[in-house]
Amino acid sequence: MQEQYEKEFNLPERTDKDFDIQLVKSIIATKQELENANKNFEFAEDGLVDYYLYQIKANQAKLNYLIGKAKKYGVVVDRISQINIKNMDSEVI
Repeated sequence: MQEQYEKEFNLPERTDKDFDIQLVKSIIATKQELENANKNFEFAEDGLVDYYLYQIKANQAKLNYLIGKAKKYGVVVDRISQINIKNMDSEVI
């Protein structure tokens, strides 16, 4: 016997522009996480060195993946678009 499930709500359709903006936001956030991990690594005590090394390596791999995806879809990530997207986020809040 097979049950059928109904959707509780409909997800809004995402446009290409929404996808591009989300991709750039992910790149910005990952770059910030990588910078934070590098700063924390500089001041890490003995027990946390391996932890921050892992975070740095993971964030670098994620950033490489996201940048590769942006190149594949032709998304240009420059400093001006990053500032504009950050401003869009602050206006929403």
